[in-house]
Amino acid sequence: MMIRGARMISRLTRRTLLASAASAAAAACVPALAAGPAAWPTRPVKLIVGFPGGSSPDLVARTLAEPLAKMLGQPVVVENKVGAGGNIGADAVAHATDDHTLGLMINGNMTIAKLINPKATYDPLKDLQPVSLIATAPLALAASAQAPGSTAAEFFAAARASGDKWSYGSPGIGTVAHIGMELLKARAGIAPVHVPYPGNPQVINAIIGEQVQLALLPPAMAAAQARAGKLRVIGVTSTSRSSLVPEYPSLSEAGIANYQMEIWNAVAAPRSMPQSIVERLGTLLSEIARHPDIRAKLFAQGWQVAGTSSEGLANRIRTDAKVMGDIIRSQKITAQ
Repeated sequence: MMIRGARMISRLTRRTLLASAASAAAAACVPALAAGPAAWPTRPVKLIVGFPGGSSPDLVARTLAEPLAKMLGQPVVVENKVGAGGNIGADAVAHATDDHTLGLMINGNMTIAKLINPKATYDPLKDLQPVSLIATAPLALAASAQAPGSTAAEFFAAARASGDKWSYGSPGIGTVAHIGMELLKARAGIAPVHVPYPGNPQVINAIIGEQVQLALLPPAMAAAQARAGKLRVIGVTSTSRSSLVPEYPSLSEAGIANYQMEIWNAVAAPRSMPQSIVERLGTLLSEIARHPDIRAKLFAQGWQVAGTSSEGLANRIRTDAKVMGDIIRSQKITAQ
């Protein structure tokens, strides 16, 4: 009787051990915020966007929110705090102290905000913590459909010959399109005068109406106008052709050396958020962005997926802040 009981206990013990091992293996396949505070997140996570609903950053945020919520086991609520080129939203993230607030940012919010405006209420390099670079896109150098030159090289020759008689439009002082054009002026030896507008639609109208001769525009926007015969795309600002608009050459192909300028979006956290949470979020967001379905959605919105870790985003911030900071200082660009 004792032997029979011992055998039964032995079988139960083996079953318990096997069940425990299976549970551990299953748990290992589920993304979790290991090494972070216990049971994080304990409530819904807020994802702040500094731009209105339907804007490109807003669409990216909403594309990420649902899969991130499934991974975290808590709702991810997108909240729009609009104004000052996204800096109002960025400031709200920088000063959040609840450990449950993130932000969907664009370049300027995370690199040059303080350089452009010393009175800015947050310092992106000190008050924001990189989580993940989500996606990037080059800009497209657009000109009037009647622009001179049949090639990019001929166009730049005409631009150099025009001196400051040409002008270029941008969606505002301190935008990536503005700083990118100032960098292009330095690299290409051209001298068009800056004319700021409220947004890209007004810039496009100004090019079509030949009030300005060129501008850097989001690639999908520029390509749509070019296909309609209203604009001409000279090239894109990446170092090679972009999968977003592969029909257009890079400006490097046109002989503009050492020139790259991209727009990008990323997720950031307050500096106060524990590093363990930030690193795991970076891993989760990278996995999400690289998923084929999410990649396809972002591509349709005009983005090439990056999906980096927090360290990858930090490296990109350092590089961009150096390049754009040098131009801002040399040209004495300030917010007005």
